[in-house]
Amino acid sequence: MNFEYFTAKRIIGAKKYKSTASTPIIKIAIIAIILGMVMMMITIATGVGLQQKIKEKVSAFNGDVIISQFDGNNSDITLNPIPKNQPFYPDFDAVPEVTHVQVTATKAGVIRTPTDFEGIIVKGVGDDYRWEYMEDFLVAGRIPDYKDKLNTEILVSQYQANRLGFKNGDKVIVFFLKEDGGFLNRRFDIVGIYNSGFQEFDESFLFADIRHIQKLNNWEDDQVGAFEVFVNDFDRLDEIGTEIYQNTDSFLNTMTITQKYYSIFEWLSLFDFNIALIIVVMIIVAGINMIVALLVLILERTPMVGILKALGANNWSIRKIFMYNALYLVGVGLFWGNVIGLGLLFIQKYFGLITLNPETYYVSEAPVYIDWYYIVLLNVGTFLLCAVMLLVPSYVITRISPVKTIKFD
Repeated sequence: MNFEYFTAKRIIGAKKYKSTASTPIIKIAIIAIILGMVMMMITIATGVGLQQKIKEKVSAFNGDVIISQFDGNNSDITLNPIPKNQPFYPDFDAVPEVTHVQVTATKAGVIRTPTDFEGIIVKGVGDDYRWEYMEDFLVAGRIPDYKDKLNTEILVSQYQANRLGFKNGDKVIVFFLKEDGGFLNRRFDIVGIYNSGFQEFDESFLFADIRHIQKLNNWEDDQVGAFEVFVNDFDRLDEIGTEIYQNTDSFLNTMTITQKYYSIFEWLSLFDFNIALIIVVMIIVAGINMIVALLVLILERTPMVGILKALGANNWSIRKIFMYNALYLVGVGLFWGNVIGLGLLFIQKYFGLITLNPETYYVSEAPVYIDWYYIVLLNVGTFLLCAVMLLVPSYVITRISPVKTIKFD
């Protein structure tokens, strides 16, 4: 071990490496590793980031699992009420993975102004509603307070406010259709404006006190439209959803958000394949460049190989000398790739320079998810794969004859 290390350092190492590093093919190999590392880090961070953001937004508006009547589970509008008093509410003890259960009810309405009107869905929520996600989306005002007596506070989207010319603090009149064909209206006060960047939801949902929906539908105080359930492991959502279904009454149905928004999550699943494909391609490209660079190193040092063999060094010892040098180049490429890649990711994370069309990507800017576990795994995996790929070209050393190389020198 010491022989190979000190030989590599003294003969083709740090002090004499400048002449070797000037070889264009070696510079190209290092650049390829740097660019490959940057591309892989950006691909993973933005791909996983987009998946996480969209999952969070869909969960924010629907929960992870929706429990409702069989005849109304596929509609965004509550058709029939269900009793609020259920064995699983407010604590779903039968399924330990459930972290929170909240009640909701929805009703279609129309916002009318002197110059315009807009169809919306009024989502009624109670004092048990989880506002954590909506607080992140808040752009003006505050979250409504439904803990005390019935009030007229509502939360509207920035999309709705811009279309209808509303601002925080304005009063809004919403018209609701009665069963007999007439209309009812309610006046609300805007106390907050949110922007989730998920236009499909932003253009539809307005948040109000669930007691308004109960009164408009002539429901009892203990009747609600649906239960939204949150779980602690989204990767096991289908399995947990089945367990939740098995622990609810026969007249209730459950639907996970991956089932309700199948097309969105099917699109997200394609990201995993794309990420894996880009990583494989980048590692192959970097590996091929390093193979070429190693062959160049061997050809440039052919006389040295002959001398070492004549001095008694075996093939494996000489191969390790060149492997150490090649892996040093890989390490340099990985280092600068990490510096540049993380720099770009943090710039995007905190400044959001790259924007996206929310109608297509459901987010207004490219999200970044930085997980040090992924970064370490990516670096270690790339280094090890390059090391394995370099074993093959290093075999060329065994074909070099000491007599011929010394004579050639």
